[in-house]
Amino acid sequence: MQARARARANIALVKYWGKSDAALNIPAVGSISITLDGLWSDTEIEFDSKLTHDSLLLDGKEDATQLRRVTTCLDLLRREADVEMPARVVSHNNFPTGAGLASSASGFAALVGAATAALGLERSPTELSILARRGSGSAARSVFGGFVEMHVGEASDGNDSYATPLLAADDWPLHVVIAVTETGAKATSSTKGMQSSEATSPFYRAWVESSPADLDAARSAIVSHDFDKLGEVAEHSCMKLHALAMTSRPPILYWNPATLACIDAVRALRRSGVPVFFTIDAGPQLKAVCLPEATDRVAAELHDVSGVVDVLVTGLGPGLEMG
Repeated sequence: MQARARARANIALVKYWGKSDAALNIPAVGSISITLDGLWSDTEIEFDSKLTHDSLLLDGKEDATQLRRVTTCLDLLRREADVEMPARVVSHNNFPTGAGLASSASGFAALVGAATAALGLERSPTELSILARRGSGSAARSVFGGFVEMHVGEASDGNDSYATPLLAADDWPLHVVIAVTETGAKATSSTKGMQSSEATSPFYRAWVESSPADLDAARSAIVSHDFDKLGEVAEHSCMKLHALAMTSRPPILYWNPATLACIDAVRALRRSGVPVFFTIDAGPQLKAVCLPEATDRVAAELHDVSGVVDVLVTGLGPGLEMG
């Protein structure tokens, strides 16, 4: 009872922040993301009756906090398969973990893929997306490649809260240049940040109410390949998310000076005619989305920003891969 899977990180262009049901991990708003080819999690799992408990080795280290989330997710699958055996999970990310680069998205999507295969559970991509959501809200999107939309749904059991593909990666092959400004884990996790913003930010209700319009605008821009329109709504959604974090009590600031300098660099590039826009998840890393012909210029400019410790370049990639 052993299997392995690879899933890729995704970055949301229209952001998700907050939950309508924390127990079922149902998001409060929908989201639209792109799956990144070059950032992935490889996960191998083995169910073994000789084990006394689940174990997790993440990037070569034991991680008790993540193990609790992994066990909760695996318990769902064990119940479906009528299996009680503990599991040995070994996972590796080829990019910094817990640093605002969506490692939980790729990690839990890969976990669900490997675990269902090891348990002999045949599940559709939609069912895998629902299961991945239980581990991490953004993991539901990493089941699919290219451009992906996450639906909030209306059912109380969360079974209509899942992701669906919007556009294949090859249909609009954008590039993403990631300016890494810190490699360590962020001080405030996304889960804690969402809880704080929902409970304390005076702008949280407006965030939820404005989300459908952002989704409509982004969806339309993707279908028509309107880069400028997509950039406008993506940057607006990004700023709204970080405004929520900053107006939480106590305030949450995910950026550092290099993050702000990267924003200025992207804006300067765009003023000079370079097709590029930025987005930033809950962390200090800036992602610059650009047309392929602009990739080298964008990467060179961000590399020269003071405080940037690494620059990663990737295209859009496929969804969950088994074996």
